[in-house]
Amino acid sequence: MFGNIKIAAIGLLLLAMVKGYAQKTPARRVHDEVIYHMFQRSFYDSNGDGHGDFNGIKEKLNYLQDLGVTAIMLVPVVESSYYHNYFSGDFEKIDPKYGTWQDFTSLIKEIHRRGMKIYLDMETQYITEDHAWYKDSYQNPKSAFSDYLIYNGPGNTKPESIIYDITELKGYDGTVKKITTVNLHSKKVLDYNFKLFKRFADPNGDGNFSDGVDGFRLDHMQDDLDGKKNMTNLFELFWSPLIARLKAVNPKLKFVAEQANWIDYGYEYFKNGHVDRVFAFNLQNAIESFDKHKLAVAADSTLNLTPAANQQVVFIENHDMSRFSTAVKQDPGKLRVGAALNLLIGGVPAIYYGQELGMTGYGGPGKYGTSDGNDIPQREAFEWYKSDEGEGMALWYKDSGPWWTDTNLKPNDGISLEEEKDDPNSLYYFYHALLHLRKSHTVLISGKFRNLKNDNDHVFSFMRCTRNKKAVVIVNLSNEQQTVNVGPYRKNTKAVFTSIFGVTPLHSDAGVLSGTLAPYAIEVLDVK
Repeated sequence: MFGNIKIAAIGLLLLAMVKGYAQKTPARRVHDEVIYHMFQRSFYDSNGDGHGDFNGIKEKLNYLQDLGVTAIMLVPVVESSYYHNYFSGDFEKIDPKYGTWQDFTSLIKEIHRRGMKIYLDMETQYITEDHAWYKDSYQNPKSAFSDYLIYNGPGNTKPESIIYDITELKGYDGTVKKITTVNLHSKKVLDYNFKLFKRFADPNGDGNFSDGVDGFRLDHMQDDLDGKKNMTNLFELFWSPLIARLKAVNPKLKFVAEQANWIDYGYEYFKNGHVDRVFAFNLQNAIESFDKHKLAVAADSTLNLTPAANQQVVFIENHDMSRFSTAVKQDPGKLRVGAALNLLIGGVPAIYYGQELGMTGYGGPGKYGTSDGNDIPQREAFEWYKSDEGEGMALWYKDSGPWWTDTNLKPNDGISLEEEKDDPNSLYYFYHALLHLRKSHTVLISGKFRNLKNDNDHVFSFMRCTRNKKAVVIVNLSNEQQTVNVGPYRKNTKAVFTSIFGVTPLHSDAGVLSGTLAPYAIEVLDVK
């Protein structure tokens, strides 16, 4: 998998670095957060039914902590007819394939015992026909739940569609359900959501949050839901009041917006929606472009214009898009550059499960018709074994359709934890090394991002700076050797640059770093 690149020596060096960091890594600081974004149905199956579950996650917490992960983000866990759980039939029930409420709170307690955090994805803007609100209010204007949903015309006979004007959705298993939009302008709906979210944050209602989640991802959060103009001003009328009431319960709760506008940097979400974090979509697009100038603009705007009290969640793939490995055609150099930018550029980094192995996959609308199975290719089972079979493999979609026929899981292809743990040159060890590098050099966690000029259009360079510590990161974005002069770091400087990651000998003269970078080289230097 990692063929035509001169990384054998680098791989051995990384293995040594990993061992070294494991020995001298300081205790994790509060501000050190690395999120593992998990499609839990596909992660690890603890009971042999093919579905990843809460107990399976608990069994693999050692793996996640050894990798360097400090927080887990789950997709929705509530009962649904759909495998992704985004359109619920009952918000108050846990999907039984994941386990019970007791299993869920047990997992949360264990995560907290380890000093980790857990975040939960929530989407309560839409429901299926199985929901009590739908069943009672459809064709029944006198229902107590009539105000909970949006109906068009008299008699409650025409429920409002959801995003993209969908009124029903076919599941990968052939299930078809009607879906409609919840009325977020209703005070009753706001009150219900407060109680629902509060239950996940404090299940026992006792003010002890050890059994509750640490925050929420707010899927498809918009001020004008779906751009239909029939439910506007939601930041003021729904989201801000909901967040304020929940923070009154637990001020430490974190809220991250999916940032459903996608085209800006999330500023309105901070100012008007009062979320703590947004996903850095513009930066994700720039990283995937391997364009120095796009990267410089996106990083500077994303990271430096974000208010000090807020954060950007930096990612390169998620459950709704192409796997990064597929996007870069499994190029080993690009996979490493993507990892380095994901983890070192700033913000709060998020790793999508299997990203650290270079898992592949891309589905998307229309690939297999109208089924929600279209997105299964980027949500496949985590590859624990080189055979892609064995205990814990979450192959819940096996033999269910063309997404299985076209599966990206190939035995003995070098993409599995079993294979990569035996290979010092593997992408897994590269992620492991970068994550432990962060822990050993905390400026890479909390340092402010600053673009650092250089004279080569194929080389991206930046600094991470705190009051007392500084580091320089230099990345060759191309598949060719590049000669570069970076800086000056500061006029007439006497700064001393020490390599802490990478193998390129860089020379310093009056604050200018010079050298020749191998294809896709990544160099990190401590500055004193």
